[in-house]
Amino acid sequence: MALIQCQFYSDVLSLSTSMTVILPQQTTSQIGMQNKQIGDKHKTLFLLHGFSDDDTIWTRRTSIERYVAPLGLAVVMPQVHQSFYTDMKYGNRYWTFLTEELPHIARSFFPLSAKREDNFVAGLSMGGYGALKWALRHPENFAAAASLSGAVDMANWIKQDGHLDNVFELIYGDEDIKNTENDLLWLLEKGDKSPELQKPAIYQCCGTEDFLFESNVTFKEKCEQTSYCLTTDFGPGAHDWQYWDDKIQDVLKWLPL
Repeated sequence: MALIQCQFYSDVLSLSTSMTVILPQQTTSQIGMQNKQIGDKHKTLFLLHGFSDDDTIWTRRTSIERYVAPLGLAVVMPQVHQSFYTDMKYGNRYWTFLTEELPHIARSFFPLSAKREDNFVAGLSMGGYGALKWALRHPENFAAAASLSGAVDMANWIKQDGHLDNVFELIYGDEDIKNTENDLLWLLEKGDKSPELQKPAIYQCCGTEDFLFESNVTFKEKCEQTSYCLTTDFGPGAHDWQYWDDKIQDVLKWLPL
């Protein structure tokens, strides 16, 4: 595998930013690794970071490079700071950057497939919210989406979590995001009312000791009332890297590769 720390300029953000990229490499003599490269254009997982992290965190806290090596899967990990993958009311346009500019730039730099069936998105915590929002709002782009300990009921969390009031105000202003494009539960309803849409498969996991567990149950129950294909994994676990390092392996096994 090739691990690339990529610094580049974003016209949407009007600043220099970064992404960490893992690319498949076919090797025959690398000890302890089973590397595979499939075709000229790589299947791609867009892997999103959490609230306190950056684009390097998945490679620093997990063995994601080793996990994807035998799959021939590229991984693109962007940097979005504490934006909740949203065009901020008082800040930058991270949603537009993520969903419009980033895929174009990444595919211009690297041999990544643009086919829907070759693209997947996943993330943890804040990134789980971002991954599901991206897939639900743009189902034409992804065959599957996964949330690990995701902030999947943001409308209620914003009202309950006082210590992040300043952050949420910068992102959403004084808007109540319930029943808007930033509300995953509303997006499920909206997508379900459009039977012509080719809907992505959804994977959702959360530990029972996680402070986001109850909201994940709410999302699960809502999703089960729709036509989306949902796979859930609720069991022992906390909001930590031991859990995410374990569960990202399950996500990779679940992806329709």
